[in-house]
Amino acid sequence: MSNALAIAAVTAVLKDLLDSGMIDHAVTDALGAGVKVSALAPDAVSLDNQEDPQLNLFLHQVTHNAAWRNAGLPSRSAEGDRISNPPLALDLHYLLTAYGRAELQAEVLLGYALQLLHESSMLPREAVRRALDPDVVDGAILPTVYQSLRSADLASQIELLKVTPSALGAEEMSRLWSALKANYRPTAAFQVSVVLIESRRPARGALPVLTRGEAIPGSPRDRGVLVFPGLTPPLPTLLSVQPAGKQPVAVAGGAVTLLGHHLDGLARQVTLRHSALQAERSVPADAGTDTSLRFTMPADLPVGVYRVHAAVQAADTGRQRDSNQLALVLAPDLVLPPASATRAAAAVRIELGVSPPLLAGQSASLLLGDRELPAEPYTAPASQLAFIWRDAPAAGTTFLARLRVDGIESPLVDREAVPVRYLNRLIELP
Repeated sequence: MSNALAIAAVTAVLKDLLDSGMIDHAVTDALGAGVKVSALAPDAVSLDNQEDPQLNLFLHQVTHNAAWRNAGLPSRSAEGDRISNPPLALDLHYLLTAYGRAELQAEVLLGYALQLLHESSMLPREAVRRALDPDVVDGAILPTVYQSLRSADLASQIELLKVTPSALGAEEMSRLWSALKANYRPTAAFQVSVVLIESRRPARGALPVLTRGEAIPGSPRDRGVLVFPGLTPPLPTLLSVQPAGKQPVAVAGGAVTLLGHHLDGLARQVTLRHSALQAERSVPADAGTDTSLRFTMPADLPVGVYRVHAAVQAADTGRQRDSNQLALVLAPDLVLPPASATRAAAAVRIELGVSPPLLAGQSASLLLGDRELPAEPYTAPASQLAFIWRDAPAAGTTFLARLRVDGIESPLVDREAVPVRYLNRLIELP
């Protein structure tokens, strides 16, 4: 694959092709003057005191190649690890413009140039390599940018460069030259495809597959791919997560039930992973059936959103099988009554125990009714927080209390009651 220098390298190869072709076809004799080949923007081509005819190559557009764009696999796994380097596939669109001082010079020059491109519709690797690393020229006298193009690896990419003409209508050509703010000259458009740019970053590679399934006893063959009719895959699969009490969130020390299918087996365990906080814990399943697993949330995991999956050991083969992943929200819980509640004039200070302890960087606040009180600065890990209500209501006023950590609130509604009602989470102001 090529690297980021490939775009400039393609322009240099085309410029060398045109320059060498003008010499091989003795265009200088036909025009009676030397020919200059450049790769500038049209508005940068000087028309003042121009004596020699000139060919100008201008890259006016770069587009993604539709065929190669869908060929690469995803570059990252669900954990964010780089697993592949799919190439950046580009098509380069050029304008070839001929400039001449005398009559018919531009037409003659453009005709020879188009003939060269027509005869070189596919650029051989050797021609690309020779153009970027010429043998007859001392590399030290090349411009700095041309010296760096030797490392573009353009000749080693899997696809050959193909030159094809493009059709630009009069209206499109007029808009293009108006945007360039340059005087129009005889111009032909063509496309070079495909340039493949690949990252050099290291990626994880999977090991080769040796067998497809288990080996057949007494035979060198394996069982191959097993086919199971129906829409239910024969693998451990989680369908839903149900914290205790029909709550949408789990709490530290609370029970959680995982519902799914093909969850039977030995040594069943559940893994909880929080990528942002770099927290991970595997806990054994307390009980379960083929369609459910039950476990208890650890008391020391921080508040946040976890990815949960189950691992079961097949009873017949003894191999561990992992399920898919689902989201599980671990909410904070407050310890009532408060550890202390004191009043100084209109200000009330409340100290509450929290579970699980808060880590550094986590934001916490106490909601009393509809009033939110941010937590005072704390030292992590913190199992007790202080809140100050500076314009608190009169003493004896009672409020429903909720604890909010990183936007996740502690449970407040008893969802098993009929009809539903609030939990006994009351704080009375002193």
